[in-house]
Amino acid sequence: MLTSLQNPLVKQIRKLHSAKERHKQELFLLEGTHLLQEACAVNYPLVVACCTPQWQTVHPQLWQEVQERCDRTEVVSEEVMAAIATTVNPDGIVATAKRSDRFPQVLFTGLVLALETVQDPGNLGTIIRTAAAAGASGLWLSEDSVDLDNPKVLRATAGQWFRLPMALTLDLKATVQQAKQAGMQAIATLPSATLTYWEVDWRKPSLIILGNEGAGLSAELAAMADLQVRIPLSPGVESLNVAIAAALMLYEAQRQQREGTGNRG
Repeated sequence: MLTSLQNPLVKQIRKLHSAKERHKQELFLLEGTHLLQEACAVNYPLVVACCTPQWQTVHPQLWQEVQERCDRTEVVSEEVMAAIATTVNPDGIVATAKRSDRFPQVLFTGLVLALETVQDPGNLGTIIRTAAAAGASGLWLSEDSVDLDNPKVLRATAGQWFRLPMALTLDLKATVQQAKQAGMQAIATLPSATLTYWEVDWRKPSLIILGNEGAGLSAELAAMADLQVRIPLSPGVESLNVAIAAALMLYEAQRQQREGTGNRG
């Protein structure tokens, strides 16, 4: 059992708390029983896994599945677990995986999200979780956003991180243009828009473009949209959280697709 905080493996995993080191090592962290269950469910390859003796006793079958997907596994002390986890109260298991194994191309079909400069990991994780639940085809993220594999993003997805195709784009404007060329309607949310989001025909292949939490969507991306829509707000309310805005449109699209009716031709 690993008990020393000076162990080279422990030091390596602790470094992955920083985005710079995750990029440098090309690894990211998976923390907690639920995320590991989801990783195993989709047969996701792991590199290293560490668990406490108590966790191993409670989850012998899951530990066996984790071991089958890992290059290396270690049982560690509670002190070591507290050091390598990013959470205040870790539940007893942490694993690492390669960043390059995760991010495929997202197809321009169905319902896709394009996110510009989203900074809050909780917001991004909630959007991913909601998009997966609503049956979206995928998600594009601008490179100046929070990392898709930030530990807080992963936790906020509640395991749905593995179930939604996601990709980083170095040029979101070019990605939006590609989506339009592929026949998707690009829809931007703007408080000044005249159309409400429920007046859109969401039965068509659609790209939902959402902007930064504070600054909103850039003028360049907003101008590229085929449709600009707003979410009606009561007087005195300036805006909605970006994850809530995404959820409203995703579920309006799902409603229209299930009922087979849209509000515009």
